[in-house]
Amino acid sequence: MPSREYLKADQRQRERAYSPAVKINGGTTIYLAGHTGYQDERGETYPGNFDDQVRVAFERMRKTLETAGGKLDDIVTMTVFITDMANGTRFTQLRKEFFKEGSYPASALIGIKELARPEMMIEIQAIAVVD
Repeated sequence: MPSREYLKADQRQRERAYSPAVKINGGTTIYLAGHTGYQDERGETYPGNFDDQVRVAFERMRKTLETAGGKLDDIVTMTVFITDMANGTRFTQLRKEFFKEGSYPASALIGIKELARPEMMIEIQAIAVVD
């Protein structure tokens, strides 16, 4: 099993739900493609609903990782693209629903003009390490 060391986060990093770095020894690396949350697996869409798009994106990532033999807690870093930086703080609040306090992945939050479809508000790309 890979060992993980989450470098101690300062107050702002804890508030924003990310670690400054995660050190891994051993394990298998899984590179996740960008996951979005505009449409869930039942075909329901969430235009204009940032919270639901974030939750659907994480659920899609969870399923992808399960298929690959991992889980969300195995994510060591993520790059998050959002189309409106006004949603940045909200994203960090929602991310806390999916990771344990003190075990947040390293992360970058990037504001962009648009994603593959105009309805998409967020896309998350990640790297996970499993046994």
